Amino acid sequence: MARELTKKERLEIPRHAMPARDPAERAHDFEEVALGYTEELAVGEAERCLGCKKPKCVDGCPVGIDIPAFLVAVADGRFIEALAIIKADNTLPAICGRVCPQEDQCEATCVTGNKGDPVAIGRLERFVADLERAGGEVRMPECAKPSGFKVGIVGSGPAGLACAASLARCGHSVTVFEALHKPGGVLTYGIPEFRLPKAIVQEEIRSLTALGVDFQCNFVVGATATVDELMGEWGYDTLFIGTGSGLPYFLEIPGENMIGVCSANEFLTRVNLMRAFEFPYYDTPVCIGHRVAVVGAGNVAMDCCRTALRFGCENVICLYRRTRDEAPARIEELEHAEEEGIDFRWLSAPVEVLGNDDALVSGVRVQKMELGEPDSSGRPRPVPIPGSEYDIEIDSLIIGIGQGSNPLLTNATEGLEVDRRGRIVTHEQTTMTSISGVFAGGDIVTGAATVILAMGAGKRAAGAIDAYLRGVPFDLEEQLIDVPLKESPMVTEQETRTQNGAR
Repeated sequence: MARELTKKERLEIPRHAMPARDPAERAHDFEEVALGYTEELAVGEAERCLGCKKPKCVDGCPVGIDIPAFLVAVADGRFIEALAIIKADNTLPAICGRVCPQEDQCEATCVTGNKGDPVAIGRLERFVADLERAGGEVRMPECAKPSGFKVGIVGSGPAGLACAASLARCGHSVTVFEALHKPGGVLTYGIPEFRLPKAIVQEEIRSLTALGVDFQCNFVVGATATVDELMGEWGYDTLFIGTGSGLPYFLEIPGENMIGVCSANEFLTRVNLMRAFEFPYYDTPVCIGHRVAVVGAGNVAMDCCRTALRFGCENVICLYRRTRDEAPARIEELEHAEEEGIDFRWLSAPVEVLGNDDALVSGVRVQKMELGEPDSSGRPRPVPIPGSEYDIEIDSLIIGIGQGSNPLLTNATEGLEVDRRGRIVTHEQTTMTSISGVFAGGDIVTGAATVILAMGAGKRAAGAIDAYLRGVPFDLEEQLIDVPLKESPMVTEQETRTQNGAR
């Protein structure tokens, strides 16, 4: 039996770096960049946890995972138990371990971080999830006895998936309606293969199917059927709307309608959902030329920059009107982009798109900026420097400055209250909308946020929906049903390729 480490010894253990592929190699393919921890690295990292009497990390987790218990189990080598602890609150650990900004959430409140680097909670979550999947037996929580209630989930993104999983565990019959031809929402069409492999997304969704969740794709709520119809002749007792924020913002500058300008949503959807990253095996070419500029410095913009690079672009330029310190992207994503050779132009704002006689993009006019006083976001306001404009020769311009709420569902739903930005208004405690029995959560309520925040919203809404169906008061502190684990089949690589229509 290993000797118990003292607090001082734990603090002296340096944070274990995540192994990653060489930038010179990975910049030319779509294989996953981060390689994951080994068992030795995972145990060593978990041993850095101080076992705080008053742990703050749980408060930083939007889905409330018992992080201290999970870390103790990893440190002891009890990996299956560690994953069971996570799955009691989060049914998508392999996804969250890859894309959630733990540095701003659970790791931001880690007490170990007060003396140095916080424990790498997200990397350990990924480790135990990957270890289970590699073993060929994926365990999921069992479900309660059938309740007789029928729940519809609109949208199969993070909020919808989390809500569906929690409600299925409570014994309700759950159907998820997805507008596109594959489930997963932003997990499928918005995040590149090299950061979140599609096979992992499909395996996580398959685990929800094992819980009894039914997925109906190519189903546009608001067109195929309305909310009223689902709650009426379709016989659903309640609905959860988790349609996210998929309406892209544009710059509103001259020339933005030139051929060769597109939104990040359009670019990433073509690449991810239509599997253009596997061209010519999938017949979805992406023609963006040799020089590409991407506007913005969030995670989506980084995804666009790094994806364009992998399509053979000679130069990928990132234009951002503030400095690196204000960039909203995760530090890890910025570092990976820098390592791969992205040309960052800080304090640079596009003011006009240039084109030729055929209306094809030929360049972009850029205004140099300087930082002024803080604006409403709390960040320094970018101020134009007079006479500093210069032109950059490009073939394509990708706009990655954020997105708002798609109005299709809300416009088709009479009596559904939205705010001035088109986001659905919900009750703060119950998450119910202005329509009785219809709930909502995630980006469609809060605006664009993170995967884990959307999942937290979905899980919270599931608790409210369960209470509503059973006619009992909803307690925010009450945990959803706690049941043991059972084994369920996993998706093999061959099955995944067959489901995706691989040639």
